[in-house]
Amino acid sequence: MRIAILQRDPVMRQTIEKILTTAGHTCASFDDGLAMSKALARSTVDLLVLDWQGTRLSGSDVLRSARAVGGDRLPALFASRDTSEESTVRAFVSGADDYVALPLRPAEFRERVAALLRRAYPDRFSGASFSVGPYHFDTHRQLVTLRGQPVQLSGTQYRLASLFFSNIGRVMSRDHIFAMVWGREFREFTRTIDSHVSRLRLLLEIEPQNEFRLQPVYKSGYRLLHLRQEEGVEAEKQAA
Repeated sequence: MRIAILQRDPVMRQTIEKILTTAGHTCASFDDGLAMSKALARSTVDLLVLDWQGTRLSGSDVLRSARAVGGDRLPALFASRDTSEESTVRAFVSGADDYVALPLRPAEFRERVAALLRRAYPDRFSGASFSVGPYHFDTHRQLVTLRGQPVQLSGTQYRLASLFFSNIGRVMSRDHIFAMVWGREFREFTRTIDSHVSRLRLLLEIEPQNEFRLQPVYKSGYRLLHLRQEEGVEAEKQAA
């Protein structure tokens, strides 16, 4: 998973990053709240680890702006040297999902992060096969079938498809896609992602007759829409 870290203390920032990368996550680290907020406006992450007192923008301000862009699903954990009940309560009122004291206890911190991610993204942690519309994903064999017919995908194509279908309706930025599918941070402009998405759209026949649309999002990345779900939401709005 891809995690953004806001921490003023460089030693603590490196410690947090080391714990998370050792657990298999990729990290985007910041020492400045405003810089982090600007980055999150054009990028996507799976979880935030925030310093309560950020530079230029506090952790709570960063959380507020990130959720305005990425939605309420985005989990956030505050890590602070301030262990007072008042600050802990303020963090939860601000929307925090968890609050840990510094210095960290690595094993506990790692498990708290894992628990938040499992709760926010159950489909990506269950390890079980799943079906969405006419598509079925066999996670053990890394096989996708469309209306019962297997679709031949490479390992990269399967990881890309699994990422989209386990994040339906959510914008996936190009750097997020690159980190999750290729296993490293996106550093420069490349057509690799666009060409892979285009090929995947053809292979899986992602189009309205199969209930889905994979659409580009200007200056960000891509979003997979489940058209029947979208129709249901729209019908509910009209009924209300």
